[in-house]
Amino acid sequence: MVIIGLLAGYVAPKFFAHIGKSEVKAARAQLDSLEKALDAYRLDVGSYPTTEQGLGALIALPPGVARWQGPYLKKGLPADPWGRAYQYANPGEHGGDFDLYSFGKDGQTGGAGEAEDITNW
Repeated sequence: MVIIGLLAGYVAPKFFAHIGKSEVKAARAQLDSLEKALDAYRLDVGSYPTTEQGLGALIALPPGVARWQGPYLKKGLPADPWGRAYQYANPGEHGGDFDLYSFGKDGQTGGAGEAEDITNW
Protein backbone atom coordinates (compact mmCIF):
# COMPACT_ATOMS: atom_id res chain seq x y z
CA MET A 1 0.00 0.00 0.00
CA VAL A 2 2.83 2.38 0.85
CA ILE A 3 4.51 1.75 -2.51
CA ILE A 4 1.27 2.39 -4.38
CA GLY A 5 0.76 5.59 -2.40
CA LEU A 6 4.29 6.77 -3.19
CA LEU A 7 3.86 5.99 -6.88
CA ALA A 8 0.53 7.82 -6.98
CA GLY A 9 2.12 10.79 -5.22
CA TYR A 10 4.86 10.89 -7.83
CA VAL A 11 2.83 10.17 -10.97
CA ALA A 12 -0.32 12.24 -10.31
CA PRO A 13 1.33 15.70 -10.34
CA LYS A 14 3.17 14.90 -13.56
CA PHE A 15 -0.03 13.58 -15.14
CA PHE A 16 -2.03 16.68 -14.25
CA ALA A 17 0.78 18.96 -15.46
CA HIS A 18 0.53 17.30 -18.88
CA ILE A 19 -3.23 17.85 -18.94
CA GLY A 20 -2.72 21.56 -18.28
CA LYS A 21 -0.15 21.82 -21.07
CA SER A 22 -2.45 20.03 -23.50
CA GLU A 23 -5.28 22.47 -22.74
CA VAL A 24 -2.98 25.40 -23.54
CA LYS A 25 -1.88 23.69 -26.78
CA ALA A 26 -5.53 23.08 -27.69
CA ALA A 27 -6.36 26.75 -27.08
CA ARG A 28 -3.46 27.84 -29.30
CA ALA A 29 -4.63 25.48 -32.06
CA GLN A 30 -8.18 26.81 -31.80
CA LEU A 31 -6.91 30.41 -31.97
CA ASP A 32 -5.00 29.50 -35.13
CA SER A 33 -8.13 27.97 -36.65
CA LEU A 34 -10.21 31.03 -35.73
CA GLU A 35 -7.58 33.33 -37.25
CA LYS A 36 -7.72 31.40 -40.52
CA ALA A 37 -11.52 31.60 -40.54
CA LEU A 38 -11.33 35.35 -39.88
CA ASP A 39 -8.88 35.74 -42.77
CA ALA A 40 -11.28 33.85 -45.09
CA TYR A 41 -14.11 36.12 -43.91
CA ARG A 42 -11.97 39.19 -44.71
CA LEU A 43 -11.17 37.88 -48.18
CA ASP A 44 -14.88 37.49 -48.96
CA VAL A 45 -16.30 40.54 -47.21
CA GLY A 46 -13.40 42.99 -47.46
CA SER A 47 -12.93 43.54 -43.73
CA TYR A 48 -12.84 41.63 -40.49
CA PRO A 49 -16.04 41.42 -38.42
CA THR A 50 -16.61 44.35 -36.10
CA THR A 51 -16.34 43.86 -32.36
CA GLU A 52 -20.14 44.07 -32.22
CA GLN A 53 -20.57 41.34 -34.85
CA GLY A 54 -17.99 39.26 -33.03
CA LEU A 55 -16.95 35.74 -33.87
CA GLY A 56 -20.60 34.88 -34.51
CA ALA A 57 -20.10 36.47 -37.94
CA LEU A 58 -18.10 33.37 -38.86
CA ILE A 59 -21.19 31.20 -38.35
CA ALA A 60 -24.18 33.32 -39.37
CA LEU A 61 -24.65 36.13 -41.86
CA PRO A 62 -24.37 39.46 -40.02
CA PRO A 63 -26.92 42.15 -40.93
CA GLY A 64 -25.80 44.43 -43.75
CA VAL A 65 -22.95 42.23 -45.01
CA ALA A 66 -23.32 41.63 -48.75
CA ARG A 67 -20.52 39.26 -49.81
CA TRP A 68 -20.60 36.79 -46.91
CA GLN A 69 -19.88 33.25 -48.16
CA GLY A 70 -19.87 31.39 -44.82
CA PRO A 71 -20.14 29.67 -42.56
CA TYR A 72 -16.37 29.83 -42.12
CA LEU A 73 -16.15 27.17 -39.41
CA LYS A 74 -17.26 23.59 -40.03
CA LYS A 75 -18.27 22.67 -36.49
CA GLY A 76 -19.54 25.95 -35.14
CA LEU A 77 -17.89 28.39 -32.79
CA PRO A 78 -15.70 26.56 -30.26
CA ALA A 79 -15.38 27.41 -26.60
CA ASP A 80 -11.89 27.48 -25.14
CA PRO A 81 -10.69 24.31 -23.38
CA TRP A 82 -12.05 25.66 -20.07
CA GLY A 83 -15.57 26.13 -21.47
CA ARG A 84 -15.53 29.89 -21.96
CA ALA A 85 -15.97 31.97 -25.11
CA TYR A 86 -12.95 33.35 -26.93
CA GLN A 87 -12.64 37.12 -26.76
CA TYR A 88 -12.51 39.18 -29.98
CA ALA A 89 -11.95 42.87 -30.61
CA ASN A 90 -11.60 44.80 -33.87
CA PRO A 91 -9.57 46.95 -34.20
CA GLY A 92 -6.85 45.23 -32.22
CA GLU A 93 -5.01 47.06 -29.46
CA HIS A 94 -1.81 45.02 -29.75
CA GLY A 95 -0.52 45.88 -33.22
CA GLY A 96 -2.72 43.55 -35.29
CA ASP A 97 -5.94 43.99 -37.20
CA PHE A 98 -7.84 42.27 -34.39
CA ASP A 99 -7.28 40.81 -30.93
CA LEU A 100 -8.29 37.22 -30.31
CA TYR A 101 -7.68 35.61 -26.95
CA SER A 102 -8.70 33.35 -24.09
CA PHE A 103 -8.29 34.29 -20.43
CA GLY A 104 -6.79 30.85 -19.76
CA LYS A 105 -7.62 28.46 -16.97
CA ASP A 106 -8.41 31.10 -14.33
CA GLY A 107 -10.80 33.05 -16.61
CA GLN A 108 -9.22 36.37 -15.64
CA THR A 109 -6.88 38.84 -17.32
CA GLY A 110 -3.19 38.09 -16.81
CA GLY A 111 -1.87 35.16 -14.89
CA ALA A 112 1.08 32.82 -15.23
CA GLY A 113 1.53 29.21 -16.25
CA GLU A 114 -1.80 27.53 -17.05
CA ALA A 115 -3.64 30.67 -15.92
CA GLU A 116 -1.81 32.83 -18.47
CA ASP A 117 -3.88 34.45 -21.22
CA ILE A 118 -3.56 32.77 -24.63
CA THR A 119 -3.45 35.44 -27.32
CA ASN A 120 -2.87 36.03 -31.04
CA TRP A 121 -0.36 38.81 -30.44
